[in-house]
Amino acid sequence: MEKRIAAGGVVVRRVAEGFKVLLIRDSYGHWIWPKGHAEEGETVPETAIREVQEETGIKELEILKKVGKQEYTYKFEGIDVLKIVYIFLMETSQENLVIQTSEVEQGKWFSVEEAIDIIEYEGSRVILKQAVEAYKNK
Repeated sequence: MEKRIAAGGVVVRRVAEGFKVLLIRDSYGHWIWPKGHAEEGETVPETAIREVQEETGIKELEILKKVGKQEYTYKFEGIDVLKIVYIFLMETSQENLVIQTSEVEQGKWFSVEEAIDIIEYEGSRVILKQAVEAYKNK
């Protein structure tokens, strides 16, 4: 089985009423945090930062902590693949987004409640809730 590593981030930004969470709508139409494949020679945190920057245009990012890991298998061109995705809690003060339209349909800042409601996958919702709690308690 082939193993592929990816990383991304739950990005938060402080606002007057608390904080907002950044989600992107991927090319499959699902709302999720920005993430992508590791390039050769990159550390997992480097991958997470690069992918968030590429997909959203956010240049000013700070990793606060690792908040989750997802593992799943799929077939790609007849090969079984184990994908491991590391998710980090990140903070920025940058509001403006420059979306990478070749990979992402849309990006938007959501309230915590909106973000939790719009994420479709239960496992991703659990990680988002963990990230939100970690940020509230930092």
